[in-house]
Order: sequence, then structure tokens, then C-alpha cells
Amino acid sequence: MARKPASKIEYVLFDVIYEDGSQRSNRRVLKDLTLGDEAEDRIRADLEAQDHVIAERSGRAPLAIKTVRRSA
Repeated sequence: MARKPASKIEYVLFDVIYEDGSQRSNRRVLKDLTLGDEAEDRIRADLEAQDHVIAERSGRAPLAIKTVRRSA
């Protein structure tokens, strides 16, 4: 019996610039979060949540996000 193909999860890549001037490139955000009204708020919230997890693991305080732009 043939299996159904697995659903493909699609991401959009973003560059994040922080208040201290540092930059992290190619941060992944689910494509669904980038669609519709208030997409920028959802994208920023997702990236902040990712930063919070990273900060907990590294033992450092999370940085404040200054700007977010889609990667080229």
C-alpha cells in the first residue's frame, strides 16, 4: 500500500538586526505567519520567541530586535 506524501513545511527567511547593531541572517519563520493582516507583528513575535529559547539555552539575555527584513 502506498503512503501519502508527507506535507511539506515551508519557511521564509528573514534577517534580524538588533538594537546593539548585531545581525542574524536567514532566520526561519513559517510561511503561514507571513500571510494576511498584521503579518509583521506575527513575524516579530515568532522571532522574539525563538530568541527567548536561544537565550535560555545560552544563558544570555535576549537582545531587543530593531528591524526585520526578508532575506534576499
